Amino acid sequence: MPYSILSIIKISSTLLLGNLLLISNSSADPADWEIDPEHFSIVFEATHIEYQSQIGFFLEASGNFRYDPETQELFSGNVEIQADSIFTNHEDRDDHLRSRDFLSVRRNPVIAFTATGYSPAENAAEAGILNGNLSMLGQNHPVVLEVVINKRERYPFGHRKETLGISAQAVLLRSQWGMDYGVSNSMVGDEVTLRFEFEALRQ
Repeated sequence: MPYSILSIIKISSTLLLGNLLLISNSSADPADWEIDPEHFSIVFEATHIEYQSQIGFFLEASGNFRYDPETQELFSGNVEIQADSIFTNHEDRDDHLRSRDFLSVRRNPVIAFTATGYSPAENAAEAGILNGNLSMLGQNHPVVLEVVINKRERYPFGHRKETLGISAQAVLLRSQWGMDYGVSNSMVGDEVTLRFEFEALRQ
């Protein structure tokens, strides 16, 4: 039986709606992202005898997360920092920071962060709040990071993968993890600012 014009329109509309749903569902699928170790900077800052803020780095770290950039939903995320990779451009100070007074790297070689949730900002599409737990010195406590997604595009050269550029920052009290050396006499500030700058590649 030949189809009427109305039937053809209905069939075409149904097929179009189905295709749109398939496209929508595929774009909503979460993706795995790997932090590029060549573009991963971790900076910390704490006051020294209240004269100045001493800046340092962790030079070795890795991380990955599962994230849907279309819905801005984060499903999981992990970062591991090698504690003995700390660097402040002063050998004796770095050795002290690796000691039991601070990071105790022999007993606690890894500082780990595990994400627990991400909330996009209401007034800024490319910003949000990342909640997670920071494990350090055998203790695990929640931290909150302010996140800015700087850019999301296919990389212009090299691997050519879709890449996220992200900046994140958190402020914590190191004494909460039992690292209280120099706090009572204000030799070293209790408040530490952590800053993360990285590029993550879609897998």
